[in-house]
Amino acid sequence: MSTTTNTPAPPAAPSSRPRFGIAKYLVIATVAVFSVSLVRVVTGAHEIDSQASLRAALIATCPILLAALGGLWSERAGVVNIGLEGQMLLGTWGAAYFTYYYDPWIGLLGAIGCGVLGGLLHALATVTFGVDHIVSGVALNTIALGLTIFLAEAFFADLDSEYGHGGAQQLTGIAKPPTLEEIPLISDAASSLAEKHWFVVSDLSAVVAALTTRISVVTILALLMVPLTAWLLWRTTFGLRLRSCGENPQAAESLGVNVIRQKYVAVLVSGGLAGMGGGYLALVSSPGFHTNQTNGRGYIGLAAMIFGNWRPGGALLGSGMFGYTDSLRLRDPSTIHALLLLVGAGLLLFGLWRVYKGHRTNGIILGAFGVGFLLWYALTDEVPRDLTSMTPYVVTLLVLAFFSQKLRMPKADGQIYRKGSAG
Repeated sequence: MSTTTNTPAPPAAPSSRPRFGIAKYLVIATVAVFSVSLVRVVTGAHEIDSQASLRAALIATCPILLAALGGLWSERAGVVNIGLEGQMLLGTWGAAYFTYYYDPWIGLLGAIGCGVLGGLLHALATVTFGVDHIVSGVALNTIALGLTIFLAEAFFADLDSEYGHGGAQQLTGIAKPPTLEEIPLISDAASSLAEKHWFVVSDLSAVVAALTTRISVVTILALLMVPLTAWLLWRTTFGLRLRSCGENPQAAESLGVNVIRQKYVAVLVSGGLAGMGGGYLALVSSPGFHTNQTNGRGYIGLAAMIFGNWRPGGALLGSGMFGYTDSLRLRDPSTIHALLLLVGAGLLLFGLWRVYKGHRTNGIILGAFGVGFLLWYALTDEVPRDLTSMTPYVVTLLVLAFFSQKLRMPKADGQIYRKGSAG
């Protein structure tokens, strides 16, 4: 009698449906557009969501988004990647070096490759040798900062001044990836409508104009990483196996999943995405490379991923919020002052909603902050410009403090895994 052997399928990761569906994201986007448009009309601060403002916010968002997606890949496989900052730093140097000697596309690949090397170091430490994930990530960040300074001294100190070299620790004036100047008909029509300052219509037109005028090809690639990540991790067998390693690696191993390999793949992809984010800083956001160029964006990307509940769409939402606040330093003080009204009213209404839903303490605290922002708006005429440089970090702390209670991380995230430990 013949017997059939069935290959066991990997365990289904719990809650594979996104907590925030597409409909909820659309509701959030609609409410945001109407709120911003209303504040813009009331205050007359049209720069709050002008084409230039949104374009600056988009450029500030992309490196944070790539770091957030990198963290998502790693943590979905159960490896905490605090080393995103260091992998981004390695990416900045890789982009500058390979762009200088070759071209921007090779530079972008060099940035990704340097980030992958950083991911490999983190994977060796955490997956193979069982080092605590936080300790390994912090060590990687420290090593990467010192290493990029050393490499800049070694390779950029004697370059010709014709390339815009500005000292041993920076390299400016390098070539840029191509930019799509405009999409015929769409760009001009959207820009024209945005300048009319109509309620909602002009706000939506400004979004379209920002996305279709002078947009770098690398920006488009960065945004495409969101649906690609969502499809790979939630719509393929590979993604199911990878996520099962972050939920219950022992059960995954017992059903035939090579947990070690899945974790390595996830951390290497994580490093590559973070390196691409560093390359974006050197090739798109800035005129070139300088040491410590990330300035904490790797940590902000990690916060955006947590705010997004370890989901690609949520990471995009969080990165957009942090990117917008990061770009505020470029705006007029009156525009920043108008945002106090938006933030205050939003926090107050959300606090009342939390109280209505039974979360009384949290709602009262949110409402108190909302009232504080409204009073700040009513009693002042402008916001000190120096304060705007702190905005991304303050927003990061507030978001994690108020919204972390509703988030669910992968169950085995950060746990040390040993092969053969399934019992």
